[in-house]
Amino acid sequence: QDRLWQMDLLRRICSGRLSEVLDPGLVDADQLFRALNFSAKSAQVLAKTDPEIISCIEAFSDGINQYINQQGKKLPFEFALLGYTPEPWTPLHTVNLISYMAWDLSSGWNTDMALYRIAQVVPDSLFRELLPDFGNQLPVFPGFRAGEQIPEMVSRIDAALEAVDQLGLQVFEASNNWAVSGKKSKTGKPLMSNDMHLGLMSPGIWYQMHQVIEGKVNATGVGLPGAPFVVAGHNEDIGWGMTNVTVDDLDFYLETLNPADSNQYLTDGVWRDMRIIEEKINVKGQDEPEIRINRYTHRGPVVSSFRDIDEQVISAAWQGNAFSNELRTVYLLNRAKNWEDFRDAVRTFNSVSQNIVYADRYGNIGLQTSAGVPIRHSGGVLVYPGDTSLYDWQGTVAFEELPFEYNPERGYVSSANNKTVDENYPYYIGSWYSMPYRIGRIREMLEEKERLGIEDFKSMLRDQHSHLARKMTPIYLEALGEPMSKYENEALAVLKDWGFEMHADSAAPLIFEIMWLELNHVLFRDELDEKHFPLLANGIVAANLVDRITRVGGSAWCDDVNTPEKEDFNDNIRLAFSRTVDTLCKMYGKEVAAWKWGDLHKISLQHPLGSAAVVNKLFKVNRGPYPIGGASHTVCPYSYPKGKSFVANHGASERHLFNTADWDASLTVIPTGISGIPASKHYLDQTPLYLNNQFHRDHFSRTAVEENMKYKAVFTSPK
Repeated sequence: QDRLWQMDLLRRICSGRLSEVLDPGLVDADQLFRALNFSAKSAQVLAKTDPEIISCIEAFSDGINQYINQQGKKLPFEFALLGYTPEPWTPLHTVNLISYMAWDLSSGWNTDMALYRIAQVVPDSLFRELLPDFGNQLPVFPGFRAGEQIPEMVSRIDAALEAVDQLGLQVFEASNNWAVSGKKSKTGKPLMSNDMHLGLMSPGIWYQMHQVIEGKVNATGVGLPGAPFVVAGHNEDIGWGMTNVTVDDLDFYLETLNPADSNQYLTDGVWRDMRIIEEKINVKGQDEPEIRINRYTHRGPVVSSFRDIDEQVISAAWQGNAFSNELRTVYLLNRAKNWEDFRDAVRTFNSVSQNIVYADRYGNIGLQTSAGVPIRHSGGVLVYPGDTSLYDWQGTVAFEELPFEYNPERGYVSSANNKTVDENYPYYIGSWYSMPYRIGRIREMLEEKERLGIEDFKSMLRDQHSHLARKMTPIYLEALGEPMSKYENEALAVLKDWGFEMHADSAAPLIFEIMWLELNHVLFRDELDEKHFPLLANGIVAANLVDRITRVGGSAWCDDVNTPEKEDFNDNIRLAFSRTVDTLCKMYGKEVAAWKWGDLHKISLQHPLGSAAVVNKLFKVNRGPYPIGGASHTVCPYSYPKGKSFVANHGASERHLFNTADWDASLTVIPTGISGIPASKHYLDQTPLYLNNQFHRDHFSRTAVEENMKYKAVFTSPK
């Protein structure tokens, strides 16, 4: 009754059926998701899952279908607007959501491809500086260059991903979690926090739920619309929350096709047959389906050349296609009673790789990496040659060898998408971890006080102090020591007096963020044309390079190839600062002290159909924009698509504070509301709380629930 159309939208993306009801331009996206073949894996999961779990999702599906049948034509407005009715829901649709989560959190779809395209146009010496220095120097292939068709092949993947992104269907982006033991807690029992940083949209990705089956389960938290289990939350005994491990779980391979038979590819000197599947994609407004061909190598699907066959294609090996059983995991987590139960549950959480934080009412805390980590001969950040099996995966790391902590002496555990293990760990996990600014600030706050309480945790979740700004601002100030213009000097004075808080009503964060973008432009735009610059600028690869420059003192990227002089990083800083001040003077006038970060940085909650003005006018599906502080590098995160807009489209998709001493004292909030119906008073009723960093109680005991309930539904069996 709350999220039916959102559920249908999610299952359509999983099965590659968006263009059937939305837009013919989504056919490439549909073919990509059909190539990923979520349903084949889901069928395996259903066949190998305990019958008791299957009975749960069958009953859940029956309930959905009963509602659809009862409603008749009284369905959410989106169905009438788009001219279709929902098909029956099946357990397969529920399980497919797990593969969608796994796909969306896999960074390789963007990063690996971007790096490969850049490797084609810059000297090898420059390219090497873009690779992260994590003690695992990743291989580069000097002399391995592709033909001119490769950027076009890659752009087809980009187009499909962009189409999905425009619908607001992103899931995992980043996250924070931490827990303190009783010795660091004011309650004497563990406290725990989790906020998963996902796409900000309306309705939100999470559905708040409290499920009670007398004698079997009593769990509360958030779940996915279309699934009957709590993904992150707590039961009577334990609480758990998640952050993305950022496992490198995806590799691309450049496959050489047989000139005499384009359905064969070369590996180790042998032409091997591809598996061929003909896809019939129904398209809105077309009488006949569009016919597309999906091809599969032994590694996985071909994800390029959707329309034509070339001499080379790109295939993908993705851990999300390997068997895992997250369905089992969340079912058992909802019922777990202790650390041993918890670890047994998460051992099958292999596609949606997470660092899962733990706290229980008995005084224990922990953190467990649960992930499918491919075993490689070498780390994977490029598109590999497919004509050799040298770069094929050799299996996955056993659960027993994945890192974990249980009741550490320091009294706390924490993660924020940061580097998972040190260089002594025997396996390569990944490269593109979040820079350590959020985790550094989290641990700093955890160590500031001997004991922490719920109010301290609330302060941590709304914290907008930037370790990135604390690191970079002194470097900027040192480079900007020489005399400058009047307005540049005023802007410099603002930075000098700044405490590195990314507050919406402050000028300093506005100067800092624009300067970061300008610095990226100065560093990369001379080497990269307008097609390649957006691939690198302002993202994690660029952040790694800037970090490297600050550590080693320079880079070949600092020199402007268009001038006879040899520029260094200080020259880059001065030019970026000058451009920043000039830009802001034009945008906001010449009263520097009156500039505000929130005048530019905002949050907007957009419905997938809300870009059509008439839809928003009739149904009021969008909200905002609202001025907002923070940034991607603060514990309270609001991340915007750099280079495109300053409207934050990622942030905390839920905030949850767990009090194991008194579950009824736990707090939570989501950015929107529980309902996906715009006419409902609960469509966006939590938005004011969220924007003001406030919470509501997460009532858990029967007494607390009954004392605070607003409605009561009574279900009776028909006579």
